[in-house]
Amino acid sequence: MRHRRLQTFVIGLVVLCATTTVLLGLGLLTAASAPFDKAFDQQRGAHTVAVFDLGDASRAQLARTARRPGVEAAAGPFGQAVLDMPDNWLWMAPGSLSVVGRADPDGPVDRIRLLEGRWVGAPGEIVVNWPVGGTPGPGLLGTELKARGAPTLTVVGFATSMSKSAGAWVSPEQMDRLRPTTAQMLYRFTDAATEQQLRAGLTAATAEVPADSLTTAQSYLALKRAFAAQADAYLPFMTLFGVLGLVLSALIVGNVVSGAVVSGHRHIGVLKSLGFTPGQVVAVYLTMVCVPAIVGCALGVAVGNAVAGPVLRAAFSGIETGSASIGVSWWPSAVCLLSMPALVVVAALIPAVRAHRLSAAQAITAGTAPRTGRGLRVQRRLGGTRLPRAVSLGLGQPFARPGRSLLTMAAIVLGVATVTLTTGLTSTMVAYEKAGKSDGAARIHVQADRPARGGTAPEASDRQTEQRLRSLPGAERVTARALTKVSLSGAAQTVFANFYRGDTQDLASAIVEGHWPAGAGEAAAGPAFLRQHGLSVGDRVTVRLNGRQAPVTIVGELMEGNAQALDFDWRTLAGLDPTPRAAEYTIRLAPGADPQRCVEAIGAADPALRPTVLRSDNAATTTVVGFSSVFTVLLTSVAALGVFNTVLLNIRERRRDLGMLKSIGMTPRQVVVMTVSSVAALGVVGALLGIPVGIVAHRLVVDHVGVVSFPESMKQVWHMPQLAALILSGVTIAVLGALVPARSAARLTIAEVLHNE
Repeated sequence: MRHRRLQTFVIGLVVLCATTTVLLGLGLLTAASAPFDKAFDQQRGAHTVAVFDLGDASRAQLARTARRPGVEAAAGPFGQAVLDMPDNWLWMAPGSLSVVGRADPDGPVDRIRLLEGRWVGAPGEIVVNWPVGGTPGPGLLGTELKARGAPTLTVVGFATSMSKSAGAWVSPEQMDRLRPTTAQMLYRFTDAATEQQLRAGLTAATAEVPADSLTTAQSYLALKRAFAAQADAYLPFMTLFGVLGLVLSALIVGNVVSGAVVSGHRHIGVLKSLGFTPGQVVAVYLTMVCVPAIVGCALGVAVGNAVAGPVLRAAFSGIETGSASIGVSWWPSAVCLLSMPALVVVAALIPAVRAHRLSAAQAITAGTAPRTGRGLRVQRRLGGTRLPRAVSLGLGQPFARPGRSLLTMAAIVLGVATVTLTTGLTSTMVAYEKAGKSDGAARIHVQADRPARGGTAPEASDRQTEQRLRSLPGAERVTARALTKVSLSGAAQTVFANFYRGDTQDLASAIVEGHWPAGAGEAAAGPAFLRQHGLSVGDRVTVRLNGRQAPVTIVGELMEGNAQALDFDWRTLAGLDPTPRAAEYTIRLAPGADPQRCVEAIGAADPALRPTVLRSDNAATTTVVGFSSVFTVLLTSVAALGVFNTVLLNIRERRRDLGMLKSIGMTPRQVVVMTVSSVAALGVVGALLGIPVGIVAHRLVVDHVGVVSFPESMKQVWHMPQLAALILSGVTIAVLGALVPARSAARLTIAEVLHNE
């Protein structure tokens, strides 16, 4: 190690980079389910939330289902009703609110976690399920909620349920006064690992209940998938970078040890002549790589755990985790600490076995240069061409050590594949960020105050407000949106409903399948919503609001979207609410228009309108591009270090040849050209092989991002100028790795070389 400090540093750095990427990938993998599982078990979450029609099944029949075979525990029946909430209650969207009557938050299934206040103790009180995003703000306890057609309810607490079993809870006595028509049962089954087992358990539990009485059955696996969706979006590219780092580590470690064995024949012979057994000689070389590998692995684990926090916070932002915390558990660190040094040992073992086979006499008498005749035929043919002599000599050198050259080229292939993957991801994510936004066009979000929020109602009507916004200087397009909550047939939870009117061209550009809702009874949803509810384009559902219901057809799939949100045309809202009014407006300005001037004009037109200039950046784009770029720099640097090591070994082996070439007139500049040329060809071939690998890796990543469905136009990002630049990246990796040892070789003097000989 003392005599091979550079190779020792290379091994340590390579293992550090690989360990960091692998640890982040494993951290995301375990965090994708561990916090949910932990919180779900702590709160005894329901495997299935089932809703029954009380007109078809009695409470006594439902209570008996808790004692059926396969049911581990059950809670209920709890009366359930849907309230139509007024505009902007508790700063939340108006619409349907699912309310359940429970006497206490504990029980054998679905223990409610109280965030603030207390549990309901008498009629007229309500505990609200607070949405993801922190604890409720001060001053909200004691708020009176006045639902349409229901008595006034006072908020006495805020709570959360990992089972998402209700939007709010009241006492059983209060629920009786609401005259519920449905009842809720919460089940935990002995076998609940798959959807098939859940269906079988529910079928067995409800075997004695009328078949038509079951109206809704919500699986906890759907909630778990929704929980892990954002983490799963980051997992594919993190996994690929981790695999690339592992393969690069194995290649470069094998190359380093192979070069050490070849260049250390005399040292091996001396060790054996002193009495070292073949196994001990192998142990010498394995120890030489294990020490820096262990140090690099320990540092990589430390770095990986340090950066895992920001990565996981970005991946799980806005996700309900109950009382569990997001973080990397202990086992990914343990796996890395054990497996990475083991991988290095395996990679070093194959070339180290060569030292095992050499006899002492053979090792002492063997030279370090390639055997006579290896590659000479290729070198003679290149020498007969019109290429400069320095270039022809350099191009022939890889054939003298074909095994070493192949390992070096493989490192370049993976380096170019990494650059290609990052280039493709960047192009895709930039196109994704610009979807629905024209270059240079600013957008302004306008929020209308509501009396329920303590504000002043806009002076003009909804339609008049829209016309005023259209008349503003620079306004090109205006979109109005109303947000409410609706009940969805077959779902226990209420879902957010966005109703749009006006200029929806930008929204329509986000459709990847089907079309944007163009009339009443049409809706669009993101891939997370469709997967969680088992829907696809063309399916029909029924939505309920204000005691009215409307059949809706899913006519389009969006690139992205909330797992609990649907987008509708405004005409659908007109059939559910007799007095619809937009709460938000989005103004798209003409290119070059001054957004600040428009903001001032909005404030002057109506003080009840609150304008905000929308930012054009996207957190997901920044995260993916940022971390991809960091890993690309790390892995391409590692690939360049592999080239560096190869060139350094070649120079040490060919010191005598370099002295002879200098003695017959080769200049230092020609030495640099010859050395760089020896790997430039490997860079070109490596690039030609690495680009297809990177393109395939890019396709695998963008096709498996669960929360985003990229259109084909965002996946086809490859063009000839871009591909030509990627070919140059292979040459760049090779040249950067060869440049320093090439300059070192150029500075060697003839006297120094001959003295060493």
